[in-house]
Amino acid sequence: MIFHRLPPIFLLGFFSVLGLGLSTAWAEEKGPILVGNIGSLSGKDASFGQAGQRGLILAIEEINAEGGINGRPIQLIHEDNRSTAGESATIARKLISRDKVVAIIGETTSGRSLEVAPLAQRARIPMITPSGTNIKVTRAGNYIFRTCFIDPFQGEIMARFAHDKLGYRKVAVLSSTSSAYSVELSKEFEKRFTALGGKIVAEQKYAEGDRDFNAQLTTLKNTGAEAVFIPGYYTEVALAVRQARALGIELPFFGGDGWEAPELLQIGGDALNGCYYSAHFSAQNNNPQVAAFVKSYQARWNGATPDAFAALGYDTGRILADALRRAGSTKGPDLQKALAATKDLPGVTGKTTFDKNGDPAKSAVIIVIENGKTRFHSTIEP
Repeated sequence: MIFHRLPPIFLLGFFSVLGLGLSTAWAEEKGPILVGNIGSLSGKDASFGQAGQRGLILAIEEINAEGGINGRPIQLIHEDNRSTAGESATIARKLISRDKVVAIIGETTSGRSLEVAPLAQRARIPMITPSGTNIKVTRAGNYIFRTCFIDPFQGEIMARFAHDKLGYRKVAVLSSTSSAYSVELSKEFEKRFTALGGKIVAEQKYAEGDRDFNAQLTTLKNTGAEAVFIPGYYTEVALAVRQARALGIELPFFGGDGWEAPELLQIGGDALNGCYYSAHFSAQNNNPQVAAFVKSYQARWNGATPDAFAALGYDTGRILADALRRAGSTKGPDLQKALAATKDLPGVTGKTTFDKNGDPAKSAVIIVIENGKTRFHSTIEP
């Protein structure tokens, strides 16, 4: 297990501001505000966790440079679950019982977020997942929130996009049996696509970590499908599409936000041309707030361009800081109430207003892959 405490950043910026009107609760609380961050910083999903961590760090650095939370810095405790099932729950117990964090940010995937959510709820420690889209995550209780849209919406917009915009009427589905994300998203897509009059002509399954998809693809090859929906994560997606091309399958593939990673193109290359996926953010968006974030991110991270997971990590840090300021306390119940009251908070992935389940209503962007590169295609509103 990796354990790392970030040092206080911009220490000179932490001072009490005259006229700030600190509450009695704040006056009684001293020192850094400890926040846990659980992510897949290594292992097969490392691209998600690393990007989210970079966005989160940038947000917290900016917040601390602005004076922190009523003069107190936020200090992140980063923990790596190594993309391993079960590890996030162990980490969460440590953060809650030993480190005494006031909130947990993470995990990036739905399955590992589902490990943490009941533990955070039981301890009355607010948890915000930046990118866990499975609907069950926030149903764990009123202390659980998310920054991203949910799979029912993602399934709906990809069904609408495939049917209405691309004109597909017959689609095959290739999904993972061992990923809560893939199971939920495939179910929602199939329900929405058939409701529009489309037909699922075949469905094949794989397991997380599989590297050979030839048997499933051969089965899908002669089904009359016009396209293949693959709601998986980037490694399996890229391998599957490459193998499909080797088998002579030239159908377009499309999927969800689990595709979002630089490794998608590194592994899949030109085989992915003509494919589409939904995402939470595009650095090519000309919104001024997005442009400012991209500039700051590139300056902080050696010219790297932020992806959706970086943007969601950044917004999550800002959402938590906003709630901490309004709560006037770091106590769990006070922070939970402040988070639940979040309304129209601007962010680079859109405005955040939490509903009764801790879910925001967010727009989605469609990304198309052309000439070996990703390009912003369109925005789809709720």
